[in-house]
Amino acid sequence: MIMYSHTLEYAKVLDQHDELASYREEFYLPSGKIYMDGNSLGLLSQRAEKTLLELLDSWKVLGIDGWTEGAHPWFYLAEQLGERMAPLVGGKKTEVIATGSTTTNLHQLVATFYRPKGERTKILADELNFPSDIYALQSQIRLHGLDPEEHLIRVKSDDGLTLDETRIIKAMTDEVALIILPSVLYRSGQVLQMKALSKAANERGIIIGFDLSHSVGAIPHQLHEWGADFAFWCTYKHLNGGPGSVGGLFMNERHFGKEAGLAGWFGSDKSKQFDMEHTMTAASDAGAYQIGTPHVLNLAPLLGSLEMFEELGMEKIRAKSLELTQFMLNCIKAELSEYMFSIGNPVDSSRGGHLLLLHEEAARICQALKAEGVIPDFRAPDGIRLAPVALYNSFEDVWQTVQIIKKIMKEETYKDYPNERGIVA
Repeated sequence: MIMYSHTLEYAKVLDQHDELASYREEFYLPSGKIYMDGNSLGLLSQRAEKTLLELLDSWKVLGIDGWTEGAHPWFYLAEQLGERMAPLVGGKKTEVIATGSTTTNLHQLVATFYRPKGERTKILADELNFPSDIYALQSQIRLHGLDPEEHLIRVKSDDGLTLDETRIIKAMTDEVALIILPSVLYRSGQVLQMKALSKAANERGIIIGFDLSHSVGAIPHQLHEWGADFAFWCTYKHLNGGPGSVGGLFMNERHFGKEAGLAGWFGSDKSKQFDMEHTMTAASDAGAYQIGTPHVLNLAPLLGSLEMFEELGMEKIRAKSLELTQFMLNCIKAELSEYMFSIGNPVDSSRGGHLLLLHEEAARICQALKAEGVIPDFRAPDGIRLAPVALYNSFEDVWQTVQIIKKIMKEETYKDYPNERGIVA
């Protein structure tokens, strides 16, 4: 393989030898467009559409009996999908449940584990974390009558893009009660060393959990083996579950039996749930950390979408993802060097499934890209996130995207747009 080849001919050769190429046919690709925003919202697949319609039909045909009858009884759907997501995060089948959303699951887990006592009163996070996670941590600290300014530690970044794991480990002091970190930074795509961080936290007797929203379905994980205490994630990015699809939660089996901080009846032992007693008998596995009734129609697309991950396995998906992003880096280096772009993501294998292209005119360039049929993602103040997704993007997509960026810069068509983001970025 020619490591730094960046031609259209080379892209076509890569596509011809792509073992995953046929999966592109499974998805509804926007007509006449190149979709590079799968790290924000994955595309609809025919399989996801099929299972959504099947679950909708079960409601139409079975009514309330859909809870226990049909191909996918609703009463067991969260557990069924949890078992199927478990290999994606490296958890045992009983350690994963499909439930809630990213932030509600974070609230559940912090409410379960954060018990400030004595000198251990602080939560350790980082200054690059997704804002929703920080909001949740601040509110949980306030619920204990404490001040987030004092009790929420945010590890600093030297460059505003990446984190130094040694600095995180150094911050794991005797004052820390709980650690919440992203697996992949949402802006730069840096993959944190979860194994090393979990080991360090375990050695210090600190509970550690990870937000996998930007890594699940993009990189392999071994959460149980690494010793992570818990994790949570969304399913609408790389897992292609659809807008608002139900999230996921991992609870290491060593914590089974720990009382949920936020109890609800779907956390019950399923054989006892309809006893309607005021003393709860909790499930003996990750199901105990559910709160309310499963959102059946928002779970349904995952039944189909996950089939593709089961067929391929994460190693093949990750391998193609790294090839796609490497090819994009090669093209950027060869074609855009004179236009004042810089790369904001790691360029080695510690990059996740998306790249971050930095430019002072990023907001305008993103608007110009959309006008040219490329769907990117803008991140203030100067970031263009581009995510060539292994299941449905081609190497030719990557080549065309970089050529269109070059055209926009050469012709300065970005100047036709205001340097501001839209309401949804």
